[in-house]
Amino acid sequence: MSSPTGPTSTAERTLRLRDIGPARRGTRPDEVVIALSPAFAGIFSKTIVEVPHAEVLRQLLAGIEEQGVTARVIQVHDTADLAAISHLGARLSGSGISVGVLSRGTTMIHQRDLARLSNLELFPQSPLLDAPVFRQIGSNAARYAKGESPEPVPTRNDQMARPRWQAKAALLHLKEFETIEAGRGPVEVELDFELSSAG
Repeated sequence: MSSPTGPTSTAERTLRLRDIGPARRGTRPDEVVIALSPAFAGIFSKTIVEVPHAEVLRQLLAGIEEQGVTARVIQVHDTADLAAISHLGARLSGSGISVGVLSRGTTMIHQRDLARLSNLELFPQSPLLDAPVFRQIGSNAARYAKGESPEPVPTRNDQMARPRWQAKAALLHLKEFETIEAGRGPVEVELDFELSSAG
């Protein structure tokens, strides 16, 4: 995997996911699984507010690695439901902790022994999630994996975000729903971060 946390560049960082086989349950107790939705880094390359998917993963991975925890990335193909994606990731994680991410940016930290519709932390307002928040989410997930009880990631709350972005979010959800492959199991993916000239 190319290093996602190297020096910044004025070039745009792009991301390609390479399927390396069926996702198995991890055995490392210091592992956090990042579980991606079907269209992540596929038909979509940015969140609803134009944060590149490459940057989302770069920040999540950096937050996890800064806590001395390892990360493994899987992609779920048979559902676009965030709770289901996150819970599956947690069941496959060696530590029982996962971060689930939808293409539009909505994110959740889940734990294996919680019910699917429960979670450790939920970040439902995708328009308010930026790079620093994704880094903090990665850090908190890693701290849960270490058995700690971190303070929840502080998030902004904008009462107008929902009405302002609702139509676009619905459209993105429908497009992601069309990429679901019923019956296809989750796959482990390798990340290729590439630099391309901006403009």
